[in-house]
Amino acid sequence: MTCPSQSASVPILSNAENALGSPVRNLAWIVGFVLVVVVVATFGYMAAGWSFADAIYMVLLTVYTVGYGEVRPIDTPYLEGVTIGTMVLGCTGMILFTGALVQFFTVLQIRQILGANRMHSRIDKLTGHVVICGFGRIGVMLARDLAQGGVPLVVVERGTARLAEAEAAGHLCIGGDATEEETLVAAGILRARTLATVLPDDAANVFIALSARNLNAALEIIARGEAPTTERKLLRAGANHVVQPTHIGAERMARMILFPASASLETEAQVTRMKGDLGELGLDLELVPVRAGSAMANLTVQAAERQAAGAFFIVQIRRGDVTITRPATDENLLPEDQVLVLVRDSGNAARRLFTTRAEIRAGRNRY
Repeated sequence: MTCPSQSASVPILSNAENALGSPVRNLAWIVGFVLVVVVVATFGYMAAGWSFADAIYMVLLTVYTVGYGEVRPIDTPYLEGVTIGTMVLGCTGMILFTGALVQFFTVLQIRQILGANRMHSRIDKLTGHVVICGFGRIGVMLARDLAQGGVPLVVVERGTARLAEAEAAGHLCIGGDATEEETLVAAGILRARTLATVLPDDAANVFIALSARNLNAALEIIARGEAPTTERKLLRAGANHVVQPTHIGAERMARMILFPASASLETEAQVTRMKGDLGELGLDLELVPVRAGSAMANLTVQAAERQAAGAFFIVQIRRGDVTITRPATDENLLPEDQVLVLVRDSGNAARRLFTTRAEIRAGRNRY
């Protein structure tokens, strides 16, 4: 949606540039004109027998209207003509050059002011949006995914290069330090529904969470934590959820080691799309191996689903090179089978039933 200030400011700048020309183009033409005058006048004096040093000195004195005095006597009609031409054309060129510089910087400032006003105007109209503090590696991916999902968001970033990157990506941005309450208020923290602080600095994330909680008691705060001991501090500061990227990576690797079949399944494009569609319904697909001695080993499909009490449904069995799609209710689950199950939760219950009777622990997770 284009706000009124944006639609009104663009024609103003466009009309001004159409009337006065592009500031950069005007400046380039005038600089070129002044250089031509200086070069021609210098060669004009040198043609009368002057040295290059005397000629260029005389031209610069005349063009800049300093008037320290003549280097040599102007006693011939030729020298008088060169001097008059240098004064008229050189002084005119310098006046135009000064005006072009003023135009160039004025247009830059107007664009910055109008651009900032447009940005603030659009942010002020947001309600129930997401504020992302930090546009680093995680912030870039988070903003991209939210934007693709149609979620309104505002990026808070103090780095000039990253702020320009966020603007180029089409996100609403606020330049400033997210640890300052004024910056959070400018980002609409009072009307936001979620704040995600993903800075690589744990201390800054704690301070941001504390400030945001004081400004908006109903705000959902998701914070990034690097050190394991930071999670408790972030929760005490007001964060609802703490995400530790290093811990998530370790969990992912442990899952790939414990359940390689399920990990390889997620790389298939078709199943990935299916998992995404099912995720919207609160369901998930898991490919789990049947271990000898597990609760599900040697049971029929019907008996396994009955024992699971609705926790999962078996949709496929992979037995060596044979794939049994829509297995019959009396089909037995043999050890070393790969069972594709539709689960209602994260799949931990299914894994426990299909693996050994004892729990498998990997970090803080239990399988």
